[in-house]
Amino acid sequence: MDSSPPKLDQLRSNPQHQTPLAQFCGSELLFRDRYQILRTLGRGGFGVTYLAKDAALPNSPLCVIKLLCPKVSNPVVLHRASQRFEREAKILSQLGSHAQIPRLLDYFQQDGSFYLVQEYVRGRTLTKEIRNRGKLSELEVKHFLREILPVLSYVHEHQVIHRDIKPPNIIRCQDDGRLVLIDFGAVKEQFVQVSQSTHRAATTHFVGTLGFAPPEQLSLRATYSSDIFALGVTCLYMLTGKPPMEFSYDATTGEVNWQDYVTVSEHFGKILDKMLKISVRDRYQSAEEILRFLNLEPYLGKLSDCLNIQPRLGDLPDEAELLARNGYLPPILRAAIAIRRWRARRALRDQTHQVKQAEEAELLIHYD
Repeated sequence: MDSSPPKLDQLRSNPQHQTPLAQFCGSELLFRDRYQILRTLGRGGFGVTYLAKDAALPNSPLCVIKLLCPKVSNPVVLHRASQRFEREAKILSQLGSHAQIPRLLDYFQQDGSFYLVQEYVRGRTLTKEIRNRGKLSELEVKHFLREILPVLSYVHEHQVIHRDIKPPNIIRCQDDGRLVLIDFGAVKEQFVQVSQSTHRAATTHFVGTLGFAPPEQLSLRATYSSDIFALGVTCLYMLTGKPPMEFSYDATTGEVNWQDYVTVSEHFGKILDKMLKISVRDRYQSAEEILRFLNLEPYLGKLSDCLNIQPRLGDLPDEAELLARNGYLPPILRAAIAIRRWRARRALRDQTHQVKQAEEAELLIHYD
């Protein structure tokens, strides 16, 4: 009996049932003499994701194997796909040094297919969390943004666009409760670009999810701001429990009429509105920009009386008060509070020194 994996042309003829890993799933056979394939986690237009055990390591830890299949058969195009896969996989390996991004454990090519082996994150997706708990409050969504925006900033600093931010791709880790961003579309996007070199129209191939992807991404021109739009739609899902297809849209501008479904504070409403702008030019351009506006909210009343957008040191609340109010203290405010305390201690020290000098002078006069 021939136990070799199916050929690539067989895979393309029926990708839902004939994959190179199908014969290993649920059996004791080891793929590449290392991985025991347990079950299928998900399927998509570019391949299949499997849960597996790494038998080569102590205690056989769980991992995720992603099988990616470019929809091309031309050897030259496949070679180009191979080169891009190598480049993008190395970028993903660099991203995996962040605690909120799964580590890339291995990547390889076999029989014309491409494989990524990543750390398995035990937990629940935001989709399951919302289904179980119901919609979240404005405060909870703000906490979510404060936790996920630094991760997005880290990704963009490495010149990577995620391209598929949505609730199923954000996991709440069961061990420590941290949010983990999964399923990067960077490698998949490279396969789309490879497909464009063929005579087939590329308009039917895009990486992302309808409703979460902005117009420029549908046109295969994703920018860093495209991730911000998808994150904004994710916030709407958390606030309402509704997927994007259930919202109405302005027939003229194409903007989401989200205000008809949820009521939030004026300041947070402005943030959401700018995240969800159809025009890239009108949208936030970076995750840091959103964080700055979020962290300004507690001081809006004081800031309205002056033109300076920075809070004065003398007006800053106590650190404990800030933590109780927001559950988060930005680094710039920590530094400002530390400076204020240092100045207060120095003033007290100078005052004490002056009193001591005055007492010594009085004693000298007395003895004279």
